[in-house]
This record gives sequence, structure tokens and C-alpha cells, in this order.
Amino acid sequence: MNLEELKSRKLHFIGIGGSGMSGLARISLAMGIETSGSDAKNSSALEDLTRLGAQTYVGHSEVNVNSNQVVVISSAIPDSNPELKKAKELSLSILSRAKLLALFMENKKSIAVAGTHGKTTTTSALTVALQSLGLDPSFAIGGTINRGGTNSHYGSGEIFVAEADESDGSFLEYHPFGAVITNIELDHVDNFPNLEAIHKLFIDFIQSIKPGGFLVACTDGKDVSEIIERANRSDITFIGYGLESGELTFSNLSLQPTGSFSRVIFKGKVLGEMELAVPGEHNVLNSLAVIGVALSLGLPVGEVISGLKNFTGARRRFEIRGAAKGVTIVDDYGHHPTEITATLKAARTFAKGGRVLVIFQPHRYSRTREFIKKFQESLALADQLYLLEIYSAGENPIPGLSSKLIADGVKNSIFNPSMIEVANEVAKSAQSGDLIITLGAGDVNALVPVILENLNAN
Repeated sequence: MNLEELKSRKLHFIGIGGSGMSGLARISLAMGIETSGSDAKNSSALEDLTRLGAQTYVGHSEVNVNSNQVVVISSAIPDSNPELKKAKELSLSILSRAKLLALFMENKKSIAVAGTHGKTTTTSALTVALQSLGLDPSFAIGGTINRGGTNSHYGSGEIFVAEADESDGSFLEYHPFGAVITNIELDHVDNFPNLEAIHKLFIDFIQSIKPGGFLVACTDGKDVSEIIERANRSDITFIGYGLESGELTFSNLSLQPTGSFSRVIFKGKVLGEMELAVPGEHNVLNSLAVIGVALSLGLPVGEVISGLKNFTGARRRFEIRGAAKGVTIVDDYGHHPTEITATLKAARTFAKGGRVLVIFQPHRYSRTREFIKKFQESLALADQLYLLEIYSAGENPIPGLSSKLIADGVKNSIFNPSMIEVANEVAKSAQSGDLIITLGAGDVNALVPVILENLNAN
């Protein structure tokens, strides 16, 4: 099936409310494709899609599926789903989320942003920079850009920017013109048992880039440099960036509570002064990736550097959610030790001497088991740590495995599986000047309004 064939069909999304699926449904509607979908519960995403013209259903039922549809699923949809079973009974075309995105990217100059950490932020920053040039790029992102308030768009321009999720290997469907690799570490241990399996996956990803295209990658870590060498792509251009290596780097870094200033350098030449409105050294690196893409595409780099100051972040990526009684609350999606370290370092700068109080909800039993010690090391950066129980994300519990095992190795930590009790406790203990962070990829962010209410009541 190609894109033109797809445009003549009806699309039905199972799990349409998910961050990735809702974005693709939005693009489907923008392309004029008749679109429907279901989700287990109602959400703002379903309501938005309904307003845009989609037929949405709360709850999964075989009656939502008919013979005229192409059915779209993600890896989160089990074989037991009644709509998926019905689609198979009717011998309908069934597309993975990644395959559909690949079709949407088919007639565009596509850029896929991959890596263990920083994908959403880098994809979002690249999109905002391209928008600042008036290029109207298409984009599909796993999170929502603060500027614009959406996670996808089908633009009039030739560029399509996509977040490339490596968690199940499906990003190999894309075959992009250009690619970004932010970093490579062991993660998703439910699918990849060791780092070598991750390396092989990213080698395949590099080999999926179209001949004549480009790769921009952070070469600070030996893992990325190693896989680039093993991929052996002499038919694409390459720009390496980093703090410690690469031809694209920065100097004169000044970290501020809500952003940074730095000087961008390429092959020893100063390209310009960069001002960012998002905190942390890691966001400087993410912005270098954007500049690397601009260089690869022959775009006006000075304008891109200026445009980056328009990027104010993505939802759940060090997102300031509110303040009360002198206490600021930030929500962050970080759920891997490396991400947590970067977030808490940025928090230190933001807090300006105030305490950093962290509520962390580990994500998946398999990840928790793999990284207990590393979680302890990264979370030790908090002044006070509150540990919720593990968010399963559909995994079966592992006997004897609990967040308490992390708490046992961190000073000033409290384990409490009751989310409400933790919200009450952190609000009670917070003082003016403190920074509270809800941290994790599960539903810990639901505590933000509760904490704010409690702070105002105290």
C-alpha cells in the first residue's frame, strides 16, 4: 500500500488517544482521510479529535470495525483486543503505527530523530526552528510542543520531522532522508537484552537512511561513534556534535535558571551566540543537533540559532506546572537514570539554592530491575526523595521487586505507594524557595493539581 492508495481508504485507530496514535490521527484528518478510532477511556485527545472530525469511541468493541477500514495499531494493543480480532476475521489491512507514519512521510524530505534520551525535546526544538524560518514542516512527536500546543501537523513544506522511537525496533520502517542520533544507552530491556542488541538496532537504523542523505549524531559517547563506524555509510554526509567531541560544539556556556547562553562553533569557526529558553546543558546539546540538521540541509544557520530561542520546551519535559507559597512545581517525563541526572542537574540551577524535592514513579518492572543501583545514584541528587510504587505499563509484576529497593539505597528517601499521601506529605514539607518535581513516565503527573491545592490550603 502506498500513500495515494491510503488516501482513498478509511483509517480506524485502536488506541487513538495515545500520544503517538492521536498525532497520526490528526495528520490523517488533515490529509482528508476519513478517520475513526477507539480508546479505553475518554480524554482531551479524543475530544480534540472529535472536534476535528474524527468518529471516536470510548471503549473497545468489535462493532467499531467494519469492512471498509484500514486498521492502525501500536505495540501496546494485545492480540486479545476485540477490534483487532474482528479486523483479522474480516481480513482487513492492518498497519503498525510506524508503518503508517512511514507512509505519511513518503513524499516528504523526512528527518527521523532517534536516541535513548532527548528525542522528544530535540524533535520539538527542530520543528520550532524550522517554523521560525517559515518552512511549515510536517511533524509527528511523542509529546506536545509548548509553542503551538500540538504533537503533530501536516504542513505545506517539503520537510517532515518525526520522533523515531526505538523501543520496539519499529523505527526501521522509516527510511528517512536525514537522521539524528542523540545518544545510545541500554534501555527497553523487555525487548533488548543487552547493549549489543541496541547497537545492532541503531546500525540498522543508520543503514535505513536514503543514499545521499545525512546523519547528525552526538559523538560524546563511544557507543554512537562505534555504531557509526560499524554502519559504514560512505554515501551519506555526517556531522558529529558534542561537548567533548565532534566538529560542532559550544563554548562560553552560561547556565541560567530558565535557560542558557553559549557560543556555537563548527569546524573551529564561531557560527553565533545561542540563547535558549529551556534549562540545562543537555538542552544545549539537543540544540546543537538542530543546528547540525540545518547545516546538513543548507539552511541559514544564523536564523536557525536565533529561532531556537522561540523553543520553550515540550509538555512533561521540565514543564513548569505552577507555583504557590513560593514553591514551584515542575513535571518531567524522565524515567531512565541518565535522564533523571540531567533533569536534576537542571533543577539545581533552577532552584537557585532552594531544596529540590522529587516524587519519582519508576516505569516498568524490567527497567527498574535493570537499573536499581543507577537509579539510586541519579536520585541521590534530590534533597528529599519520595518513591511511589512501580508503574507497570502493562508488564506483569516481578515477585519481590518494589520501589522500596531503590529507597533503601538513597538518603533522605521515603517509600510510600499511596499517591495521595505522598502529595499531602510533600506539600506539607515544602518551604518557600523549594522546587517540587514529579518525575516518571507513568501517571505521577496527576499529583500536580493535588499538590498545588494542598500548598494553597497550608
